[in-house]
Amino acid sequence: MSLLALSFTLLFVMITMLVSVWQKLGLERDVAIGTIRSAVQLLLVGYVLQFVFNTKNVLLIALIVLFMLMIACLNAAKRGAGLRGIVWRVAAAIGTTEMLMMGLLIGFGIIDATAQYIIPISGMTIGNAMVVAGLFLNQMKQEVEASKGEIEVLLSLGANAKQAMAGVTKRAVKSSMIPTIDGMKTVGLVQLPGMMTGMIIAGANPVDAVRYQILIVFAFASSAAVTSIILSLLSYRLWFTKDLRIQIPEQKG
Repeated sequence: MSLLALSFTLLFVMITMLVSVWQKLGLERDVAIGTIRSAVQLLLVGYVLQFVFNTKNVLLIALIVLFMLMIACLNAAKRGAGLRGIVWRVAAAIGTTEMLMMGLLIGFGIIDATAQYIIPISGMTIGNAMVVAGLFLNQMKQEVEASKGEIEVLLSLGANAKQAMAGVTKRAVKSSMIPTIDGMKTVGLVQLPGMMTGMIIAGANPVDAVRYQILIVFAFASSAAVTSIILSLLSYRLWFTKDLRIQIPEQKG
């Protein structure tokens, strides 16, 4: 795509801003800032990746993956703001998911251990895990609020914190995985995913593009399950005080 053709895509931004002005939504400034930031960020990432792909430096690859992991953890942890130690628990869940996915993909020779494969697939895996972690924490707050009476009854009957929260965490895990599962059911019918579409536009064989997309879909399902389950095991105790009184922090973000 030429720079001239790319510049024409600003028409979509102009349409968005005009609709905002017409409907008095007041989103023009946010749209303008978002447009500039996204363009600058993506261009910078493009040049960085081009440099990394050319140098093939393992340390640089690791640093990029760690940076993505850090940003994802901080963003997902916002959904659990007020819960002490939630950031490192989210980091443990997403980090374990990333290591497991990459270990399996590289270990079984599904992908080559090069920046060209590791960075994009890590980005998609970590991004999906971030969304799942955020959904889990958000749902946990709602479940704890709605089931406060049930939890207190179980505690009064002698249940420990894990037993009292079993039903709540199970529902939260299930809820956090629903978008991923629904996406699996409709992929190729309702939507053509970004990776597959990008490869086809770039000239790849559609069958090869589909194979890589199947890899991503299956990896997403696994990463969603691993992330939500690990996070549930690490965080359920945070919803109690030391003397097992329920505490529900104020939600931010």
